[in-house]
Amino acid sequence: MKYRGGCHCGRVAFELEIEGPIDRVDDCNCSMCSKKGYLHVYATREQFRLLTPESELSSYQFNTRTAVHHFCRTCGIHSFYVPRSHPDGYSVNARCLDGVNIDDLRIEPFDGIHWESASEKFD
Repeated sequence: MKYRGGCHCGRVAFELEIEGPIDRVDDCNCSMCSKKGYLHVYATREQFRLLTPESELSSYQFNTRTAVHHFCRTCGIHSFYVPRSHPDGYSVNARCLDGVNIDDLRIEPFDGIHWESASEKFD
């Protein structure tokens, strides 16, 4: 299935093409995700396509500096990023996907506060 998404002001837009509909997301409780209300949909680099120039993005890194948190330089919305758990792919914020109803998704908690032990689920 192909999804479109982006930020609030429309300056950042992307497409996500994955097998089947999105039916579950991860809800991480780390300091970054919990403050943003981020709901993770993971994608490979091949499944994600940025439709707008990278110049519309700003980025933020902290801690191990593996994750690259992208956000719109105009409205500040964090619609996708390169996650520490999947540094060769992306995490897309399900809240930023057009036509996706959050109430229809199974929301799985992820213990990002204890990232090292919890991330074993990605191995």
